[in-house]
Order: sequence, then C-alpha cells, then structure tokens
Amino acid sequence: MNEKEQMNIVIVGHVDHGKSTVIGRLLSDTGSLPNGKLEFVKENCRRNAKPFEYAFLLDALKDEQAQGITIDTCRCFFKTGKRDYIIIDAPGHIEFLKNMITGAARAEAALLVIDANEGVKENSKRHGYLVSMLGIKQVVVLINKMDLAGYGEETFNRIKKEYSEFLSRINVKSINFIPISAREGDNMIALSEKMPWYKGVTVLSQLDLFVNEKSEELKAFRFPVQDTYKFTNEGDERRIVAGTIVAGSISEGDEVVFLPSLKKSRIKTIEAFNTPKKKTVCTGEAVGFTLETQIYTRPGEIMIKAAEKEQPKISNRFKANVFWVGRAPMIKEKTYKLKLATGRAAVKLVGINHSLDASDLSTVNNKKQIDRHDVAECVFETMKPIAFDSISDLKTTGRFVIVDNYEIAGGGIVLESVTQEDSILKEHIRQRENIWEKGLINPPERAVKNSHKSKFIVFTGMKDTGKKNIAKLLEKELFEKNFNVYYLGMANIELGLDSDIKVEGKDIEERIRRLGELARILTDTGLIFITTIDEADDYDIETLKLLNEPNDIIVVIVGENSLTRYPADLELGTPDDSKTAINKVVSLLKEKEVIVEYYL
Repeated sequence: MNEKEQMNIVIVGHVDHGKSTVIGRLLSDTGSLPNGKLEFVKENCRRNAKPFEYAFLLDALKDEQAQGITIDTCRCFFKTGKRDYIIIDAPGHIEFLKNMITGAARAEAALLVIDANEGVKENSKRHGYLVSMLGIKQVVVLINKMDLAGYGEETFNRIKKEYSEFLSRINVKSINFIPISAREGDNMIALSEKMPWYKGVTVLSQLDLFVNEKSEELKAFRFPVQDTYKFTNEGDERRIVAGTIVAGSISEGDEVVFLPSLKKSRIKTIEAFNTPKKKTVCTGEAVGFTLETQIYTRPGEIMIKAAEKEQPKISNRFKANVFWVGRAPMIKEKTYKLKLATGRAAVKLVGINHSLDASDLSTVNNKKQIDRHDVAECVFETMKPIAFDSISDLKTTGRFVIVDNYEIAGGGIVLESVTQEDSILKEHIRQRENIWEKGLINPPERAVKNSHKSKFIVFTGMKDTGKKNIAKLLEKELFEKNFNVYYLGMANIELGLDSDIKVEGKDIEERIRRLGELARILTDTGLIFITTIDEADDYDIETLKLLNEPNDIIVVIVGENSLTRYPADLELGTPDDSKTAINKVVSLLKEKEVIVEYYL
C-alpha cells in the first residue's frame, strides 16, 4: 500500500485577521482534532459564558503541547482524501523569523489571510514580503470575514485587485483569491450559498489543487562529498569518496562530475558499511564510491550525474534571503563562514536589496547592515566559486547557514546565481595597485642587479609526491648560481603569518589570499619566490595569479595533475630523480627568460 503524499503549507497573516480561526476550522471540519477536543472547548466556553471561537482550538492544542503531548505550537496536521498536510503557523513576528529558519522554508505553498473589513493594510503587505522572501511560488489569498463585509462581491474584487497589483510588484504570483468566513465556515469545506457570485473552489479543494514538489528521490542526483578515505592495509588501494545522497539515485557505471572543480570520472563500485553489495543507491543513503579514475576531490564538492540536465550553478556571487539572528549586525567588508551542504567557504555581504525588521515587520530601505531579527534579500560573494542549487530547485543544496565567531548567526535560502563583471577580489587588487607606493628602483634595474627577473613558482600536486624536496633543491641550485631565490614552506606560514586563522580550524581560502599578497611583495623585491601547495585546485591558482599581478606566476605539477582548467606551465609527472626534475624547471625558466644564458 502506497503512503499518501505530504505537503507543507505556511499560513501568514495578522493575528486579528482570523488566521487562527482558519486553522481551527480546517482541523475541525476535516476531523483532525483529538477525540473530544472540540466538545471540551465548547463546554469550556459555555462555562465561562463566552462565545465559542474556532481560534480557541489552537490555544487548547498549545496547552497540550506545553504538557508534552502530541501537537506542536507551530505545526498542525490534518488530512484530506488526497494527501496529509502540515500547516506551519507563524504566530507573531520574532517567532516568524525563527519558524522561517526551522520550518517555513520547507513550505511548498502559502495561505495569506486578509481581513475583508479592514482591506489591504501595511501589515498585509509586510506578510506578502515575507512570503516573497521564503521563495514560495504557490500562494493563495484568503479574504476572510466576508460576513462582516456583507458578503459583498465588490469588496472582494476591490481587495483582490489592490493586493494582486502589490504582489506583482514584489514578484509573487497568487494562483487564487478565495472569499471566506472562517468563523461561519463559508467556502472553507463547501461553497457558500451566501456568496452565489463566487464560482471558484473552496479552501480545502484549493489545498488539494496545490502541486506537490517531486520527491527528492525523483530529482536530479546530488551527493555532497563529506570526505575521501584511503585504505592501505593488506594492499587495499581503494580511494572511497564518502557522503550522503540528498537527491536522486545513481548506479555503478554512471559518469559523474564533481562541482565546482568539474573533474569527471565514472562510478566503479558502491561501498557501504555492513550491508549487502549494491549496484544502485538513492536518496538518504550514506555510502561511498570508488571511481574508475583516481581523482582528488575536496570535501564540500557536489557530485552529480553527467547525463542529467538539471545541474547546480557554479558561481562566487549569488542572491539570497537571509534571516539574521547574530548578536552583532552583519556588515559589508567582514568575512564570515558559509556552510552549504558539506561545503565551507569564506563569504562577504556585497549588497542589501531590501529588508524587514522581524520584530515589528517594518520595511527598511537603503540599509547598510543587517541587524538582529532582520530578514533581508542580499547579494553575497564567496572568495572562490561554489556549487549550489536555487531553493526552488532543491532545498538541501539551496539552504545555508552563516557562522560569525564560531556561532551560527544567520540562515538563508539561495534565490539565484548572480553574474558580475567584477568581484571583491578584483576591486581590491585595483585599489591596492592604485595606492602601491613604489620605491626609486624599477623592475628592470632589479633584474640587472640580481641577474634574473622576479618570479613566483608554485609546486603543487598530491601529497607525498616529493614536490617539497624538488622545490628545496631548486632553491639550492639557483642559490649556488648566485640568484636571489627563496623557498617558503606552507607550514612556516600557517604557524606564523596565518597563526590567527582559527575559524573551522583550517581556512584554505584565507591562507591562499595571504600567500598571494605575500608573493606580490616578495616578487616586487626581485626575488624568485618558491613555495609548495598540496592539492591546489584551479580557483586557488587563479586567485594566486590575480593577487600576484602585475608580476607573473609559474605553476609546476608534480605527480597527477589535479587541475581541470588552469594550464600548468610544467607537468613533471612522477620524476625518476630530482636532478632531472630540476633541470626541466631551469629549462622552463630559461624559456620564459626569467634567467638567460649570459647570467649562467
């Protein structure tokens, strides 16, 4: 027997516009209340000589929740013949912010309640903004309390026209407007005889007309890489890429691509702990894969199937809605830590498009920072490109958190990738070069004095390939020929210049940035500056190249080439001996006229 599908629906609206009455009526009229609860509340109202309200049902359920019983204050459950529903209530303002982070961002549709007697007020517009910021595409507006407006068609049409125009301005498309009286039950479960002019559907029928998202299992394959394990016992040379599948399915033999590195391979075997051998795995399974070609992948990359059309975006700039709960405001220029799926990246706030203060739902324009309890549409930029999905395509890889000083300070949803001609890094380099204070000695004079041009030489490749030894011997070779050369190991930088970097224990992007800035200074002195970096990717090398401008960089690969787009200047492979490798590098330096024959 197949399980009925489920759907999450968020309901928003001012507390006085009848939102709780709508929820209470749905629970009551679909038989979703605990046995005897409706009669208990009615009897309680009778004893206290006050009229019964369906909104009181929610208060009673909240009391149960406080006693550790079944119902959640923010979520209510009911069923129709078609599916099971979870109604995510948004009580109050600060609570709404919390619910957006924990639950409402999962909603696939929204009910927005407006009081027919009051019409479209500022509060209704603010709730429209909140729905927009959640990225929800299916929105139905319930114009409530039609009984107090005499069930008039003119009132309904006026509010519908005014609010439709407002929603279109904030890029929210409503799929329906329904005139109701939740208290009287009009158009809730059955069409009301009091509004014969309305020919549409009831609220309950509309819920069943919402289109449910495809289940994660039916979506395009997504596998955020948690780690790579290599076993050496008893001759086991497997390199297993491990993680949890968050969408789709995959089989042995499927061609895969890792993003953002764009490295390709094919699934050789599927590995799992203490389970029977599998040929196919799907959403929710924690597994490992061996690949037909031994490629290096970093934790945080997303593995996808090469044949599928729905692929993540790769960018270092994206538009997102962020919900800020940090004690200190989020500001531009400051570097934060972004966590998206298994990925970690340094991120900065680039711009604020618009924001709401969730404490009172007031709209604030032209803000320069995001304060605590603000909900804002922003543009963010990571230090190097990352892979992600928009929230409308896949929630797991479209949702993120932001860490400030070891604490989660914000949660957000990705709306879309943003293309840009420029970046924070390029602008920084422009400003740096504009104010660069030059001495009285120019580069050609240094080259004559030193008997060589300056150059930044980066040796990279897998660990334990002997590149450090080659780099040090190259330094010695050039030094003995009286060249001005210096080798600096990354460990020296980590324990010195980078000793203050403690976020996540290892901030690769910031270490690369500082190395690039250091290279710019050392090459400006006329040095041949040599270093080694384990398993640098294309973005690392491109960042170093940019930061070292206007001076140049030489990239030497030792062992397997882990770069996919950046053309290395020299690939040494696995050299038979260090002397041969050094001679090849020296020949390259001659070819590029870093050193010329008459200097030797």
